[in-house]
Amino acid sequence: MEWEDDAFVLSARAHGESGAIVELLTAEQGKFAAHIAGGTSRRMKPILQAGSRVIARYRARVSDQLGSATVEPVGEGVGSLFDDPLALAGLASAAAVAAAALPEREPHPGAFLAFEALVSALALPDIWPAVYVRFEAGLLAELGFGLDLSKCAATGSLDDLIYVSPRTGRAVSRDAGEPYKDKLLTLPMFMLSAQGGLGPGDVRAGLDLTGHFLEQFVFGPLNRPLPPARVWLTDRLDDADRL
Repeated sequence: MEWEDDAFVLSARAHGESGAIVELLTAEQGKFAAHIAGGTSRRMKPILQAGSRVIARYRARVSDQLGSATVEPVGEGVGSLFDDPLALAGLASAAAVAAAALPEREPHPGAFLAFEALVSALALPDIWPAVYVRFEAGLLAELGFGLDLSKCAATGSLDDLIYVSPRTGRAVSRDAGEPYKDKLLTLPMFMLSAQGGLGPGDVRAGLDLTGHFLEQFVFGPLNRPLPPARVWLTDRLDDADRL
């Protein structure tokens, strides 16, 4: 089995004397683990940071074994974010959520594109937290648990959608949701449209929304909590008054 693909590094851990087991999110192959010889070397460590973009070349004698890979860096890598700890926290959270949520060796091109869009936005401090929320919403959709924000679940109305049902993930209008508002999730406007604007509390509402459905549909059935890096990101954004 052999392939070559664009990829993002999701995680890397030492293996043996100098090797590393690396999880990659690839454009066409999905999430793949591979052994990289010399992965803990001084030269390779910067390339294998979570979020780094690479060209990966993979080889295995049989398809179901852990194969080996070589990687070549693409672009600046995460070094350009070293002066922005908050953006690094966002990148670490996205990598941890993708690594924990995506199944092995199953193509999910939408997840790759969502991750790519987030990485591109991390240099824009005013907008990347909202793009992060959209990344998680895209990941849910790619896994078959997409939110239906097109119309009110109760009335079919297209207007004044401000809530989401925590059970179904469908939007609810202001009037229909008023009697149940304490039980509904808040729907921030930026999740309805790129021109929806970003107001105070919107990022928190978005993270609460996607976090709820990640827990309900993805991590709950696996008996796992949200990854610690995701919890830490929320805390860091709160400390920085960016929610």
